[in-house]
Amino acid sequence: MGSERAVAVFGAYGHTGRFVVAELRARGFRPVLVGRDPDKLKALAYGTEAQGTGARGTEDREAGAYGTGGRAAGAYGTEGRAAGAYGTAPDIRTASADDPASVDRALTGAAAVINCAGPFATTAAPVIEAALRAGIPYLDVAAEIEANLDTFAHYAERAHEAQALIVPAMAFFGGFGDLLATAAMGDWATADEVHIAYGLSSWHPTAGTRTAGAVSRERRGAGRRIRYTAGRLEHRDDAPPTLEWPFPEPLGPRTVIGEFTMADVVTVPSHLTVPEVRTYMTAEAARDLTSPDTPAPAAVDERGRSDQTFLVDVVVRSGGAERRAVARGQDIYAVTAPLVVEAAERVLTGRTRAVGVASAGRMFDASDFLRALSPHIGVELFT
Repeated sequence: MGSERAVAVFGAYGHTGRFVVAELRARGFRPVLVGRDPDKLKALAYGTEAQGTGARGTEDREAGAYGTGGRAAGAYGTEGRAAGAYGTAPDIRTASADDPASVDRALTGAAAVINCAGPFATTAAPVIEAALRAGIPYLDVAAEIEANLDTFAHYAERAHEAQALIVPAMAFFGGFGDLLATAAMGDWATADEVHIAYGLSSWHPTAGTRTAGAVSRERRGAGRRIRYTAGRLEHRDDAPPTLEWPFPEPLGPRTVIGEFTMADVVTVPSHLTVPEVRTYMTAEAARDLTSPDTPAPAAVDERGRSDQTFLVDVVVRSGGAERRAVARGQDIYAVTAPLVVEAAERVLTGRTRAVGVASAGRMFDASDFLRALSPHIGVELFT
């Protein structure tokens, strides 16, 4: 199969990276497995991880996709399938973000790169630079607010001049909320407010999520938080408000942490004219995230998904009018894979609406994109 179907996955053996590799294979791409540890890359490629690694202990939680040896090969199960649906051996390439030459070698022959290796404050810039040198599109699954701000600030002009395609935050937090808000907004040129409420049944964070959160907190200062108001980002030192959000059934009204700010405050206002963007998180999930005792996600099905469910309720208001989008699904980490792979498919087939650095809602036809996710996510639009 030609290089036009080869997609490099930087951080392939991480928790989210493994879902992305499996989704690429399922859709007929040839994933190029990239990471620092050659043994973990081989274990992913051939499904030879020891029983009990993966989302359970040590660093192999991040390296460890699906929890068991059989699941480690994704939905493909055996060594034969790992070597693939392609009739060739897996493409394994060792690279580190702090070694530019190794990243250049890793991207050789790839048609695009998906960066799944956090913290993105450390990895995004080196991989973007390599993608620009290689002349290929770059996508990532960064949920870190500061890392996404850096991508827009440092690469918007360069990428536009080079006619390059860079899609940051193409994940559950950041990209998905942006797609929902853009689709809900519809033909409105402007809006007064966008509210994105996340109803998670639980949140068992991966080791990568915890590390990325620590990096973000260090960058913004201990105890500080961010909100988007009056058309700009604002740092606050006070505690976020607690309130009740009227989620649709079956979730119903739930206590949420208001201004639980996610990457949507970067992606949504990057292209939509709206002065207020607020995000909310169910209080139980917020407690799970902050507790050091919450275990990593554990697989409960053959696809490696956890039993976590989500309902995302997006409300867009303009004057006295209101529009809404509601999405339901399972496992925020697993569902990132069809999001970013659908984006890669569209980038590689020319179904884009922008050049340079652009969020999901700007780069793609939001409503059409959401329809394409129907095997994975149920979406309703009330416009």
